[in-house]
Amino acid sequence: MNLQLIFPNVQILSSDHWVSSPKGYQRKKNQRTDSWRAQTSQQIQNATADCREILSNPKLTPLHGTLEVVMNQNVSLSCHSDSGSPPVRYTLFKHNQKVSALNRTDLTPVLFNLTINSASDVGEYKCKAENEISNGEKYSRSLNFTLKEPVSKPVLSSPNSQAKTGQNVTLSCLSEKGSLPITYTFFKDKQSIQTPVKMQKREAAVISVLIKSSSDFGMYKCKAENRLRNKTKYSNSFNFTLAEERSSSQPLIISLGLILLLLAIGLALAIPFFIIPSYKAKKFTPPRSSTGHTSTEKVEESEDYITYAEIEPIQPEEEYVNLSVIQRDEQENRASTTIYSKVLIRDGAQAGPLHSPE
Repeated sequence: MNLQLIFPNVQILSSDHWVSSPKGYQRKKNQRTDSWRAQTSQQIQNATADCREILSNPKLTPLHGTLEVVMNQNVSLSCHSDSGSPPVRYTLFKHNQKVSALNRTDLTPVLFNLTINSASDVGEYKCKAENEISNGEKYSRSLNFTLKEPVSKPVLSSPNSQAKTGQNVTLSCLSEKGSLPITYTFFKDKQSIQTPVKMQKREAAVISVLIKSSSDFGMYKCKAENRLRNKTKYSNSFNFTLAEERSSSQPLIISLGLILLLLAIGLALAIPFFIIPSYKAKKFTPPRSSTGHTSTEKVEESEDYITYAEIEPIQPEEEYVNLSVIQRDEQENRASTTIYSKVLIRDGAQAGPLHSPE
């Protein structure tokens, strides 16, 4: 190899030479040769470095194409430079703190595997690529993970559990947890019955269903999902039951029942005021007199006894009139009779009453 052609500015120095001595010929080292060797070695290294290519800025990408993650999820980040001279050393940083480093003898990508254990594991990530060229390190653009919460199991409900043909009913579906927005889809017998409803707020999605026939009393469900893949949740099933049709005679039956109830109440109130006194009066009326018609008047009534007065009409052949007073003692259950006679004077004068106890 002719170094003079490669390095024309380098002076070729002579090598070591032999000198005579009492002991014979000895090899004498040339000091200039050592200096030349060191200088040449450095120039060769610099020339070799000048032939290397500087690395391009590396690209940092998520392996599964999404930056939305959930708790305890495993993620992989790919980092590589498209051009540059290997070997290459890749280093991953999170918030400017070193996480991991990997070496490659070529330009194939490296994978950094991570586990999202807490909220501190999401944030800004960067990748650095460097080779043996001094000051040749390059950085990628930053990536930011977003922690997402999967939807909870939705609840499907309706204000009316019973319905009848021709009635409009409403169904509502709500997931109480999950990152917004949430998309709800309603089903009947596993068939979608309406276009999906996307909710930007934590509110229930509500639809209206017309019960046209008995086939509409099927099994209803709803589905909730957000941007997280494979995190879809389904509600429990909901079934409407057929409401019983009321007969047209029911109002009439209810009215008759109310009338009978009012009559019973009126009868109960009339017993102590009308029926019982009439019964007592009839029970204690004295028998008809044998002498003729009897006029009976209720004279006095108290809590313990009842008094009746009986007046016998005057007979043509008699000159007096008899007045009978009957007194009934309720406590002793006995009756006493007092007869009063009054003598009539034909010329209009009348004598005083005569008392004749019986």
